[in-house]
Amino acid sequence: MDRCRLWRLGYRLTTAEILYHMPDHAGLLQAFIWQELDLAPRFPMLRGFLQYWERNLDGRLHSVKVASSALITPKELTHADLSLTLH
Repeated sequence: MDRCRLWRLGYRLTTAEILYHMPDHAGLLQAFIWQELDLAPRFPMLRGFLQYWERNLDGRLHSVKVASSALITPKELTHADLSLTLH
């Protein structure tokens, strides 16, 4: 789906810091940063990614921190009435 359409539907730029246990050294934590447009507050894209992680990857999840911010609000998005090109 087009990103502009997602923004109009309320999707926001979402960043998650995922800490997980390294598969070979369970006492060590590794960080992974995930960023995508997602729908707050339920975050279906992030939840789907975390479910995929738990099913298919060896590193056991430790914690997830989520930050979400609207890039463009509906009142900021307007159509231009005129377009000019200058040389």
